Amino acid sequence: MNKSTKTRPSASRLALGSIALALTLLFTGGAHAAGTCTEKASGLLLPMSTALTPQGRLLVSESGVAWPNSGRISIIESDGRRRTLIEGLPSGINDAGDPSGVAGLLLRGRTLLVAVGVGDVGIRGSNAAGQPVPGSAVVNPNGVSSPLFSSILAIHFSAEAERSTKGFMLTLANQQALAGGQKVSLSNGGADQLTIERIADFPNYIPRPHPAVANNIQMSNPFGLAVVSDQIYVTDGGRNLVWRIDQASGSIIPVVEFAPIPNPIPGFAPVLDAVPTGIVPFGDQLLVTLFRGAPFPPGVSTVEKVDPAADNTSTFIGGLKTAIDVIPVSSKGSTQFLVLQHTSVGLFFASPGQLLRFDSPAGPPTVIADCLTLPTSMVLDGKTGMVYVSESGGRVVTIPTAP
Repeated sequence: MNKSTKTRPSASRLALGSIALALTLLFTGGAHAAGTCTEKASGLLLPMSTALTPQGRLLVSESGVAWPNSGRISIIESDGRRRTLIEGLPSGINDAGDPSGVAGLLLRGRTLLVAVGVGDVGIRGSNAAGQPVPGSAVVNPNGVSSPLFSSILAIHFSAEAERSTKGFMLTLANQQALAGGQKVSLSNGGADQLTIERIADFPNYIPRPHPAVANNIQMSNPFGLAVVSDQIYVTDGGRNLVWRIDQASGSIIPVVEFAPIPNPIPGFAPVLDAVPTGIVPFGDQLLVTLFRGAPFPPGVSTVEKVDPAADNTSTFIGGLKTAIDVIPVSSKGSTQFLVLQHTSVGLFFASPGQLLRFDSPAGPPTVIADCLTLPTSMVLDGKTGMVYVSESGGRVVTIPTAP
C-alpha cells in the first residue's frame, strides 16, 4: 500500500466465546468520557492485524523491518509476554518506502488465514524527465523478495503449539515450495509442528494507464479477511476491490469494486481512491471500511455495506476521516458499531487515532478513546469487554469499553 496516497490498513475480528459481559459493559450507561490506552505489548515489527484465540492469547501479524522476509506472527500472552509463532514470512519495502507483507488475520478453529500484501512488487513511477509522480507505480526492476506477495496463506497449528512453541522459521525455499502449490510442514526441533499452504494467489498488478507514466501499474494489496457461508472475502486496498474465494473450487472472483470520489482538497489528485481496509460479516452481508487517499480529508471515509449475493454496496456509516476497522456487536435486538480511525481530524496523519461507538449508523458517535497513535486493527475480547488495538509504531494497547 502506498502511504503517500493510501495507508497501511488492517483487519480485526470479534473474539470467540461469550460476549454477554462485553455487551453489558459496552452498551449501558450512554455516552462517557474517552477512555485510556494501556500498553499490552511493545517492540512489535509494524503490527497490522490481531486475532484472539479461544485460549485468550492474542495473535499479531507484523509486516517486518527494512530487510526482506522479516515478517512474522507473534503470540502475546495475558501478561504481555511475546513469543514467535512463525517468522521469515514475506516482507519487502513497498513503493512508499515502508515494509509491506503479512497483514489481515482470521482464525478459524486451528487454522489461521493470513493475507499477504503487496511487498516490493512495485516502485514509485517517474515521468519522462525522471521526476517521481505521486500516485504512480511501475514494476520493480530488481525483482521481488518473495513469490508469495498478494496471496492468502493458511497456517495450521495445534493448541499445544500455541501454548508452548518456541517458534517456526519459514525459509525462502519454503516460500518457493508454497508458490509451487505444495504444503509445507515445519518443525523446530520440539514435538510441535506447523503446516502452511497457499490457498489463493491474486495477480501482483494490472496495467493502469497514467498520462505521465507510460508503464504505470495498479498493484494488488490483499488486506482484510472475513468468512460468510464458507466463502472467504478479502479486501484489496490497492485495487479497491472485495474478492471472493470459493474454498471448494478455489476460484477467485471480484465481488465489488469501489469507485473513486472527487477530492475536496485542491492541489492533490483530482479523485480519492476507496482503499478498502477492514471487513467483517454483518448477517449475510459485509461491512467494509474505506480509508480513502491523500491528503486524507475528514468526512470522506465511510463504512460500506456490501451484499455479496447481489454484488453491490451502499454507504452504511459516513462522515469519517480514516476508518480502518469496524466491529458490529448485537444485544437485545439492537446493534451498535465500533469503528477504529487511524487519525481523527485535519489532513494527513498528525492527529490521534480514535475508537468510536455508533449506537446507530446515523450517529452521532461516542468517542470511547482518542489516545491512539496510528492504529491498524482492533479485536474485542467478549469475555472482558476489552478492546485490543495494534499501533503501527510497534505496540498493542488495551481500551476498556466500560464507562
